[in-house]
Amino acid sequence: AMGFIVAVHIPIAGLALLPLLVGMPMLLGPIHIAFIEMIIDPVCSLAFEAETEEPNLMQRPPRARDAPLFSRALLGWSVLQGVLTMAVVVGLALWLWQQGAGEALVRTAAFFALVLGTLWLILVNRSFNASLADALLRPNLPLAIVAGVVAAILTATQVIEPVARLFGFQALHGGLLLPILGGGGATLALLEAIKPFWRSRLTA
Repeated sequence: AMGFIVAVHIPIAGLALLPLLVGMPMLLGPIHIAFIEMIIDPVCSLAFEAETEEPNLMQRPPRARDAPLFSRALLGWSVLQGVLTMAVVVGLALWLWQQGAGEALVRTAAFFALVLGTLWLILVNRSFNASLADALLRPNLPLAIVAGVVAAILTATQVIEPVARLFGFQALHGGLLLPILGGGGATLALLEAIKPFWRSRLTA
């Protein structure tokens, strides 16, 4: 949970600061930050707490008594996750802006990419040892509820006009779904590929 909190706030900060650095309109308002926090808080307080024990739990050596609660290895792993996710989200926003997309479309695509990246970070941080397939298949009711509510609200922003206006969103056309899903998927795959090389540090 601590690693996830650090990781997820890096792309949020990046997307909040981007307009100030390049002269774009503000992309994140209070409602967007509140929505993201409504994902982060229950995931940390409920979903991670509800994780079931992994099969090899009792085969692992105990943590050293003097080991820090938040180690340098975990901090580095969290920063790496956050920076990669931020690169995808910020890169998408910049690309759309340079292509002449309007403010609402840039905001919508960037926010969808941010939410998707947040969900990917949850999966990555469910375990240092289990594979992505295990993380997807291992039951976790609070996480499933959070994901379902998030999907329902995002869908509402695309099909219910008052909700779209509330978020300042525009309907996404099919051509934008590919870079949003592709960028998030590539980030997830890269992090999962890196995880085995970082695992010994994280579990030390």
